[in-house]
Amino acid sequence: MEKRVRFAPSPTGAIHIGNIRTALFNYLFSRSEGAKLILRIEDTDLTRSSKDFEKLIFKELNWLGIEWDEGPDKPGDCGPYRQSERLHIYRQYAEQLIKEGKAYRCYCTPEELDKDREESVKRGDIPRYSGRCRHLTKEQEEEYLRQGRKPSIRFIIPDDVTIAFDDMIKGRIEIKSDTLGGDMIIVKSDGMPTYNFAVVIDDTLMRISHVIRGEDHIYNTPKQLLIYEALGFKPPVFAHAPLILGPDRTKLSKRHGNTYIGQYRQMGYLPEAMFNFLSLLSWSPEDNVELMSKDEIIKKFNFNKIHSANPVFDIEKLNWMNQHYIQMSSLNRIVDLAIPYFKEAGYIKDVDDETYEWLKKVVSLFKDGLHYVAELKDKAKMFFDDDIEYDDNLKDDILCGNAMKVLNSFKEEFENMEDITEESVKSLLKMLQKKIGVKGKAFFMPIRFAVTGQDHGPELVMIISLLGKQKILYRIDKAMKLISQM
Repeated sequence: MEKRVRFAPSPTGAIHIGNIRTALFNYLFSRSEGAKLILRIEDTDLTRSSKDFEKLIFKELNWLGIEWDEGPDKPGDCGPYRQSERLHIYRQYAEQLIKEGKAYRCYCTPEELDKDREESVKRGDIPRYSGRCRHLTKEQEEEYLRQGRKPSIRFIIPDDVTIAFDDMIKGRIEIKSDTLGGDMIIVKSDGMPTYNFAVVIDDTLMRISHVIRGEDHIYNTPKQLLIYEALGFKPPVFAHAPLILGPDRTKLSKRHGNTYIGQYRQMGYLPEAMFNFLSLLSWSPEDNVELMSKDEIIKKFNFNKIHSANPVFDIEKLNWMNQHYIQMSSLNRIVDLAIPYFKEAGYIKDVDDETYEWLKKVVSLFKDGLHYVAELKDKAKMFFDDDIEYDDNLKDDILCGNAMKVLNSFKEEFENMEDITEESVKSLLKMLQKKIGVKGKAFFMPIRFAVTGQDHGPELVMIISLLGKQKILYRIDKAMKLISQM
């Protein structure tokens, strides 16, 4: 039997890190097992679904390097691949279940359903539907329709039955039918199928052999298995991946910071770093190597080695990985990624060849130390702003002693220089140390602080050669004025 897996996101918002990790596991399973990956868009939530979010799903998957074999843009023989285009299929199976006495129309109002929940809680039970509409007569149904009530369709959940299945990650799981909340809605009053009903139909007709999803779906699985049985369908193999936790070991959420994959793309994390990082959340290769290319990960990946423990999203590890991949990238690639951030900050507008070459020199000063490309907006700010601010906590320690003598001597020599290069600046600084008898930190620190506003950073000769004479002289004058006022 052909192995087929699917990633089935809902276009109701940006893709969460947990969802993209699910997509990645499906992708790695497909590529390591010779299976096909199907992309299905579950867009039956009419009020929240949008084409813009669907486009975002495609964008994020493509950015991360997750390719699929069938989907809305890659037609196969199991389409259509959007649930909103499959409504006629769901209606057919819902009617079949009603005819076979396995489902019924429910006319309950929201108020009646609230009353059911309240009474369940009073009895100390979990919220549960009472089954009020399970045995309506034809006359009762006609009366409800005259009242203008629009029915939903409920699937009958048997009483006191144990539903069991073998999970590829969690092992044997058994759940009692009495904990499932009573007869469940499979088609809403607006005619749209519910998740648990639609996925059974879709996974069967799309010949999905393995369903790989987050463990938050475990309690959906017994409901789906009952529908599989009622329709005479063979269920797939299930695998529920552990949920990703935040640093405080609670479920990853907005309060932990950036939880959507697009936020990391926008910050300048590289897709190969994110692919590598996410693949190691709940899985590790037998050789315990952590830095791996996409092809290496696919080659080493073994779904049976996925851990059942919940992994922690460690931003420091992601930053370490991304720094490695930035270091391994070409300078041109990082400059190209940096230009939109520089434009966004208002540092540059158009980039001609001369500007591009200058940007390469600026970016090269910081490239190997970047955790993500957007950091360049702050790190390289000194090269774009005409003015800089001096840290009050540093100026008293740096602009003291021989600082005025150093800056004054530097200014006198520097303003007469015509060809400002790294070599000429290096020669100037060497000569000045001998001339004024000040060396080491006492010499370099006042100049660095005056021209950058910082007490550390890239090599001073590189900074001076890239800043240009006008900015350097302006900042030296500003620092000297500051000293005179201290």
